[in-house]
Amino acid sequence: MFIVYLNRPEAIFYLLQIKGLLIAKIHYYNIMKRIFTIIFSLFLLTGNMAVGEDLWDNFGDPYSYGQKPVTDEEFEKALESKKKKTKRNKNETQFIKEAEEEMPILCVPVGLVVVENKILPVGHYQIDGEKRDGKTYLKFYQAHFLIAEIPAQETNDDFGQETVHFVKLLEHNENQVKIIFGSIDFNAYSIINIAE
Repeated sequence: MFIVYLNRPEAIFYLLQIKGLLIAKIHYYNIMKRIFTIIFSLFLLTGNMAVGEDLWDNFGDPYSYGQKPVTDEEFEKALESKKKKTKRNKNETQFIKEAEEEMPILCVPVGLVVVENKILPVGHYQIDGEKRDGKTYLKFYQAHFLIAEIPAQETNDDFGQETVHFVKLLEHNENQVKIIFGSIDFNAYSIINIAE
């Protein structure tokens, strides 16, 4: 057995060195615990990313979703066949009549006086024109319910519109608006007072 006799200051010095090593080891272990915790957390987080891996496995693979490759010749043939089919199955009059079955929509931003004391509230309305007993009317619908019917003046003016079937609300003056309507059968307009 080896016994070393140290005087008091030397003993304290050696004890502090041993204690310093212990403190250094404890500090080292704490740092290593933190590093392992961070690495373990990263593994857990990246492990959850495996859900989307199957999408990246097939990236760039043209067969991944059941698609077949197309050659340039096949693509050109398909393009030419579409160009040749510009002929319509129906003539233009039938096409316009079918489009006319879908009533145009008019946004009314202000309340309108449609009858003496009846006010048409702000909203969106489908507009249909009708000739009845030699008079022309504009009908305002919401969800296929007739909300209002106002008299209109038939005209040959197309109001500079590019389409045959149209409806628009225009400012007439400070107290009135002008609603223009066009269909394959007739064009009409109506000037209506703005509700106060």
